[in-house]
Amino acid sequence: MKEKLKLAIVGLGSRGTCCFGKILKNRTDVELAAFCDPNGVRARAAAEILELSPRFYTSMDEMAAQEKLDGVIITAPDCWHHDCAVNALRHGWNVLIDKPLATSVADGRDIIRLAEETGKTVMIGFNLRHHPVLKRLKEIIDAGTLGKVFLAENREFYDGGRTYMSRWNRLFANTGGLWIHKASHDFDIFNWLLGFPRPLRVCSFAAVNVLDREHLPFPLEAGHEPGPSCDVCRYGAVCKDRYIPAAGERALWGPEAVAVDGYIKNRCMYLSDKDNHDNGLAMVEYENNIKVSLFETFIGSKNDRIYTIAGDRGVAEVSLSNRTITITPRWGGEVVTYHIGETDGGHGGADPNLVETFCAVLRGEAVPGSTAEHGLLATALGQAAEMSRRQHRMVEMSELLG
Repeated sequence: MKEKLKLAIVGLGSRGTCCFGKILKNRTDVELAAFCDPNGVRARAAAEILELSPRFYTSMDEMAAQEKLDGVIITAPDCWHHDCAVNALRHGWNVLIDKPLATSVADGRDIIRLAEETGKTVMIGFNLRHHPVLKRLKEIIDAGTLGKVFLAENREFYDGGRTYMSRWNRLFANTGGLWIHKASHDFDIFNWLLGFPRPLRVCSFAAVNVLDREHLPFPLEAGHEPGPSCDVCRYGAVCKDRYIPAAGERALWGPEAVAVDGYIKNRCMYLSDKDNHDNGLAMVEYENNIKVSLFETFIGSKNDRIYTIAGDRGVAEVSLSNRTITITPRWGGEVVTYHIGETDGGHGGADPNLVETFCAVLRGEAVPGSTAEHGLLATALGQAAEMSRRQHRMVEMSELLG
């Protein structure tokens, strides 16, 4: 029997606990040895939710003094990815960083440099690469079914994204902007599907059009303000956007945890301070006249990523929600629709596949498909889109990548 991999999770929020924690708990080849989070109350709540007994640490240095680990999974807020990854690499640990790699190209390059010096693996949690529908789409493109691809788009509808404006994600300082935090997934998918052509320039437009005071979805009573959190809001019974964390993770955000660091997960998404967007449109021009666009909105009840990929021999239309790929040949003929079967696990079965790949990499049985260099490219595109949005101009990728 293979020796168990000893892993730790750094950052015990929803993603660290209810995604990676639950997946690793159910693997017989992994010992989830340690939890590291500056909020010890939250880390212990995570252990109770998972019914595990890891050792607890409030710093990575403290953990390194006590633990011999094969790898760590970093799910801290984005602004901490650089420091956590650098610390992990210096301690000789392999790393899986849940997207993005970092919040800037400079920080990403620092991580890559240290990985090269230490010889350790840095893998990026681009779980969409492991989604069965997109894996099938990649096979279709690579087989030449569409011919030479010259145009692609992704229209993303994500109702859950409205809660970004309630959480740490609402602030540029924490994320580098949602074109990095959220869209690094999508920029990476474009890069991957197209075979990593060199991006030349980026432009984007984004704004808060809905999640502001002007658009409160209920009338105010004289003298009574909404919020400050959905837990105590006077209008909770009538607000259609009331956000209460899922029952299975509520202990992570309770008053005991709030008393440690002051973090409230469900501030009023309409009245919270914010400098990230609730909708946007970004476009990238690659070498060889390839163009892509990304449309994203965090408003409404629709949830889907809808791709259109155009090549000189056909067009693919894809719905992740419906798990379908429809191929229309350029000169007519049979239109073929593939229905990809359901798979267990978060993000359409992608999350367990991501963890499986990381474990195989640590055992030397696979190489990481989503490398730190891929993470850097996605971060660079996101940073360029943020620059374009905020500076109202086209951004040449040479400004960031040289």
